[in-house]
Amino acid sequence: MKEVPVEKSVGMVLGHDITEIIKDKFKGPRFKKGHIIKEEDIPILKKIGKKNIYIFELEEGMIHEDQAAEYLRDMCMGKNMYAKGPSEGKFDVFSELDGLLKVDIERLLKINIDPQMMVASRHNNMPVRKDDKIFGTRIIPLVIEKEKMESKKAEIGREAIFNILPFIHQKIGLITTGSEIFSGLIKDTFSPVVKEKVKKYNLEVTEHVLVSDDSEDIEREIKKMLDKDVDIIILTGGMSVDPDDKTPKAITNVSKNLVTYGAPVLPGAMFCLGYSDEGKPIMGLPGCVMYERSTIFDIILPRIAAKDLVKAEEIARLGHGGLCLQCRTCTYPECSFGKGV
Repeated sequence: MKEVPVEKSVGMVLGHDITEIIKDKFKGPRFKKGHIIKEEDIPILKKIGKKNIYIFELEEGMIHEDQAAEYLRDMCMGKNMYAKGPSEGKFDVFSELDGLLKVDIERLLKINIDPQMMVASRHNNMPVRKDDKIFGTRIIPLVIEKEKMESKKAEIGREAIFNILPFIHQKIGLITTGSEIFSGLIKDTFSPVVKEKVKKYNLEVTEHVLVSDDSEDIEREIKKMLDKDVDIIILTGGMSVDPDDKTPKAITNVSKNLVTYGAPVLPGAMFCLGYSDEGKPIMGLPGCVMYERSTIFDIILPRIAAKDLVKAEEIARLGHGGLCLQCRTCTYPECSFGKGV
């Protein structure tokens, strides 16, 4: 870097961005790399606090922060995203659509373990909306060895660290269990909650039946749903450990792959999830889904909507972050709840 007094810099080319900060109003590059200094820029530079500017003279084998940031962008940015930058060695990356964010956490760590590089992102497995910011990345020094960036690129590999899976329109078969509802003694207040929640993820309830608290009847209705033109089956009611709660047994009997009956999440401990022979998800929802703002259903539903296979170990990992604090004003998913994986 060649240091030049501001007064003598007219006609010279900046080798880096110069940042201006105006409290509560603006923070960003006042002059960008490559800007040719003009006479009228001198008072502004002085006001910003610059007595000297630095003309960039790159040594062989070194690259500027903006070029290095492009390496990080290419390592990280996957499907259904767009980037803005570079600016001051930084890229911001946004979602092109509504979908589920997938992050390879272990490979992300391989970048951030180097103190000269950084990527800050949203959590894995979180729903995102079109134009949401997904991650930001930058190089810490002004210049860095090109060989170092090439080496990191080889270590990370060709597959992007971040991807967004779109929410896919799917049809839901809803089974409401409970003899008291089946017989008409009480009104079904659970189904409207489910129907409202699934709308956010491009899902639609196309079949809905009521069934009594009999495991054989419930199992029979699940099988009927599997034969219909539905992609997902959701059951409400009868999910606790009371003797007359038969829904989990029916889901277990029908599922080829029972992922879990029980989850380390509050609210939502009595959640049940299995997959049929054809890979259709079968979910049993505990009663808390009917009256709590955020539950295990809100954590798992975006993954089902994106056709992202849920595994038993992932359910187990939800215990870390699986406690909803039931805040007076719910901000989920912009909180710690459900951030286990």
